[in-house]
Amino acid sequence: MPVSPETRRLAERLGALCREGGMSVATAESCTGGGVASAITDIAGSSSYFETGYVTYSNAAKSRLLDVPGALLERFGAVSREVVEAMVAGACAESGADMSVAISGVAGPGGGSDEKPVGTVWLAWGAPGRMHAVCHVFPGERDAVREQAVDAALQGLINALESG
Repeated sequence: MPVSPETRRLAERLGALCREGGMSVATAESCTGGGVASAITDIAGSSSYFETGYVTYSNAAKSRLLDVPGALLERFGAVSREVVEAMVAGACAESGADMSVAISGVAGPGGGSDEKPVGTVWLAWGAPGRMHAVCHVFPGERDAVREQAVDAALQGLINALESG
């Protein structure tokens, strides 16, 4: 996915904050397919604060790589607050990063439902014990949904770092 000027600006700001605070980050992505990790690593010097990125597209991968309980996936579905919060916790635990971002959504064009239409994306940021999660319904086609989700993920990490 090509990085827009806005995405690059956000990734640069994130890098500056991580370096200033001595923080490391990880990503746990589903519908963005590694787009957040790609944006972060497009910035020279990101190896000093970017720990790793997990692309856990399937529920099995979420469970296997991030220890997301199968019961959460069954009860709430992959696109839910509960699952993205578990993904954040798993990414931090598995990677050793100080904080992480998790994203799971319905990018389209198919896969939507009345309850979770195309464009529904859950994001969570933080570390175990101090997380923030939000649900967006982004407009547009698949690429637009994914691009907006990447920018929202980066902005959320920035907000989390700025708020301490």
